[in-house]
Amino acid sequence: MKIQQSAENYLETILMLTAKNGSVRSIDIANELGYSKPSVSVAMKNLRENGYIDVMGDGSIVLLPPGREIAEKLYTRHTILSECLMRLGVSKDTAVEDACKIEHILSDESFDAIRKHLGEFGIPTDSQ
Repeated sequence: MKIQQSAENYLETILMLTAKNGSVRSIDIANELGYSKPSVSVAMKNLRENGYIDVMGDGSIVLLPPGREIAEKLYTRHTILSECLMRLGVSKDTAVEDACKIEHILSDESFDAIRKHLGEFGIPTDSQ
């Protein structure tokens, strides 16, 4: 199922903040992305209603399997594309920013070809 880029960004942010902090709340997402808390609350409601996240009794947000799958796919793309751009001489800040844009629009076929090509040069192509 294809979801909007903004929803993908939220899912990826939840994944990254969970890895970094152990748990995530709406305010953490708002602070990380620079969005208003009401905007994040609306987005979390939509993600919850579509089965991508669950909100626990203490307000912490957890990824459900469909949300985790999307988040991990994007994080892998982001990591590999950022690394590729930096190895081409792009500054880290620009590489990270550009990778964030590219990761959402690049087809699976093109990404797999990039990943395979990098692997042939011994460049790590996993996000872990």
